[in-house]
Amino acid sequence: MEATTRDRIVAAAVEMTTSSGWAAVTMARLAEAAGVSRQTVYNEVGSKPALAETMILDELARFLRAVEEAFDAEPDDLTRAIERAVRDVLTYASANTLLHAVVSATHGADTELLPLLTTNAAGLLGVAKEVIGLRVAPYQPSIDPDHLDAAIDMVVRVVLSHVMQPSASPERTGADIAWLAGQVLTGKRP
Repeated sequence: MEATTRDRIVAAAVEMTTSSGWAAVTMARLAEAAGVSRQTVYNEVGSKPALAETMILDELARFLRAVEEAFDAEPDDLTRAIERAVRDVLTYASANTLLHAVVSATHGADTELLPLLTTNAAGLLGVAKEVIGLRVAPYQPSIDPDHLDAAIDMVVRVVLSHVMQPSASPERTGADIAWLAGQVLTGKRP
């Protein structure tokens, strides 16, 4: 499948961000890198803040594909599906150059992208929670529906925290988060 103009522009923005930092991304440089006019860049992605959000949401889609695949691989065990999903997301995050560029920018002045993953992450959280909610529902968790949204929110936020600042291996963190989520979602007690 051939990349669309939008895809080429976003890919060029990601490349510039990972190699030179977000501050180096200008619409003129982006147009040149993508082989289009500046007007085309604006038509396809809008303003620079809109481009930033597009980059983050496109990357989120890749993370969520890992979640989808993990749940597909564990159709009969919610806790194992969560463990696999967390492990795979954290493994992907550990090698993700865009994520590293955003997080490492906190030590300099190039921090414009960071709020999209932290303080202004409502769009990212909303999309992630929706996908997880749809994937959890077929397992018919024993938690009451009024608390299911809060439990999913908890899992998504804890995983995002570990994406931003890992504290253990993806395998260990996946097992720990899955255990905790399993206690809440299935009502199983040790």
